[in-house]
Amino acid sequence: MKSENLVRNHDVMSQDYAMIDGLQTVADAIEHAVTSKVNVLFVNKRHDDDEFGMVLMSDIAKKVLAQDRSPERVNVYEIMVKPVLSVPGTMDVRYSARLFERFGITKAPVIESGKIAGLVSYHDIVLKGMINKVR
Repeated sequence: MKSENLVRNHDVMSQDYAMIDGLQTVADAIEHAVTSKVNVLFVNKRHDDDEFGMVLMSDIAKKVLAQDRSPERVNVYEIMVKPVLSVPGTMDVRYSARLFERFGITKAPVIESGKIAGLVSYHDIVLKGMINKVR
């Protein structure tokens, strides 16, 4: 595939996520997700040498709801995934798909200049990245 035909993560990424702080309660995180109309929450770094975290609604269901824990008494940092596997914006989406398969994940933050620029998922890769191949 020639480089002009490459589909890169920054071409297909979405903005369907919100940023939260790890010290927030899960109840606050849920409220933020509802208000922002997202189901992916990225957790801010605490300092420059820290890493981003991620909380999915499935994490909340498994680690709070299923264990009968109170969302008002559990902090996000207790249930988040950290460090989160991220991908660069310039990476070919085929490699992202392979990485997702290898590590059993379905989505990852796109990092550009040390910051989260977007979210890429199988959904984005297939519906946005492969559309030109099908047509």
